[in-house]
This record gives sequence, C-alpha cells and structure tokens, in this order.
Amino acid sequence: MDQPTADLFDTMRTTRSMRRLKPDPVPDAVLAQVLEAGTCAPSGGNMQGWRFLVIRDQGIKDAVAHWYRRGWHEAVAPRYRSGGPAPGQTQEQFDRLLAAAEHLADHIHEAPVWIVPCSVGGTTTRTAGASIYPAVQNMLLACRALGLGATLTTLYLLHEKEAEAAMGLPAEAHSFAILPIGWPRGKFGPVRRAPLEQVVFADHWGAAWRPQG
Repeated sequence: MDQPTADLFDTMRTTRSMRRLKPDPVPDAVLAQVLEAGTCAPSGGNMQGWRFLVIRDQGIKDAVAHWYRRGWHEAVAPRYRSGGPAPGQTQEQFDRLLAAAEHLADHIHEAPVWIVPCSVGGTTTRTAGASIYPAVQNMLLACRALGLGATLTTLYLLHEKEAEAAMGLPAEAHSFAILPIGWPRGKFGPVRRAPLEQVVFADHWGAAWRPQG
C-alpha cells in the first residue's frame, strides 16, 4: 500500500475521482482522522443533531446496495438517458457520466467502509440537508489527503426507507448520503484538466475579473 500524503493540494492534482477500490480494510486510526475532519466543520458537531454511521458489515452493505441499485435504475437512470447532455456538455462527456454513475450503483457495496451522515431526534430534517455539506466536504478532503478513494452519493428517495431499514436506523433517523471510502486500485496519473480560462466564467466573480496567463 502506498504511504498516504498529507499534502492535500498535491493529492488533488495527481489523483482522479476513485470508483474502483481495493478490498483492503481501512485502519481505525485512518478512519478516525476522516471522521474528525467531519466534526471540525460548522455543521459536523453533535449540537446540530448529525451523527455519522460507520458501516463495515458486508451483509448490511449488500442489502443497502440492493435498494440503492433499484432506486438508481428505476428512478434516476431513465431521466439521465432521456434528458441528454446539459448545455455546454458533449455527448461523450454525458455518456461517461452515465457510465460512471451506473458503475457506482453496481459496485458501491465493494467499498471497505461506508460513512453515512444521519439526522436524529428530529433536530435536523431532510430540508436542512445542506447544513451537512461542509462536514461531508471536510471528510472528502481528508480522504484525498490520506490517499483514500471516496465518492459522495445520495440515497434515492424511491427506496430510501428500505435502505434505512437495512441499515437498522430507527424511525426518527434519516440518512443523508453514502460516503464509500477505501484504497484505490492501481496508480492514477495527473488529472487531465482544461486550461483555467476555458472552465472559469468571469461573471461568477464579476465582469471585471479575468483569468490570468
């Protein structure tokens, strides 16, 4: 196993979004760092009613993945296929996105560890889901810095109750997302990326701003 790096920006420059993971377990010490990063975010503390469910049991992951795949293929995939590319997106880019999402639906259960942000006690509702994003972003960044692969994916509402039951969540708790993490398979070279001026819209910051170089 490669040694993890704490150089976050180097990690982000040289790794791809990981969707193929080794079955190697994630040590408790490494997992603790990822969870600690989540609790450091403004929305990650216990005062807001969020909890992070850690799932390692393969039987639970298989059961949840069954309902996850059902939700993806029944509710989401048809909209993707009929919707077509978004404005500014090529058909090739759209096809790659669809293939990647379907691959995740089929292989999400293979990740060694899942972290599932949950609301409990009625203090956090589904409509307040955005308040957990800073915590999830922190955990994603920590995964990248530690050399872990991680992909954030929501639970689709069509079968969310069945998935929550498979996780053993009480009736008053609601899951927000699945964060599957693990060690990436193979080596990943530098990320291919377009020049800055091709991907940044000047009016995002105001008409006066222009990319340099």
